[in-house]
Amino acid sequence: EVQLLESGGGSVQAGGSLRLSCAVSGATSNRYCMAWFRQAPGKERERVAGINTLGVAGHADSVRGRFTLSKDNAKNTLYLQMNSLKPEDTAMYYCAARPPCYAYDLEDTSDYNYWGQGTQVTVSS
Repeated sequence: EVQLLESGGGSVQAGGSLRLSCAVSGATSNRYCMAWFRQAPGKERERVAGINTLGVAGHADSVRGRFTLSKDNAKNTLYLQMNSLKPEDTAMYYCAARPPCYAYDLEDTSDYNYWGQGTQVTVSS
């Protein structure tokens, strides 16, 4: 069974940076479509960035130019580099995976079969 384990969250000031990691076990990550989602208190879970089986990545408008998704297949790990963080980026960040696909912008949480437990990101002004 696929297991996802996020790490790298923390508290930073606005303008700072963090790098989130998602370690994949029980499967080879390059065979899966993967994504980062986030959920702020009282809000729905939203997709931040995704990557398809071919390695093509896409980012939500709200983070494009500030966040970068990447994947290291040798390490079976997904990353999210977050720069120029804003208070509105504060949320629990989740890693998600689904069987192979060509889409990198699947936004519905039901499109993904596997989820990590999340890592908290807090940005103060």
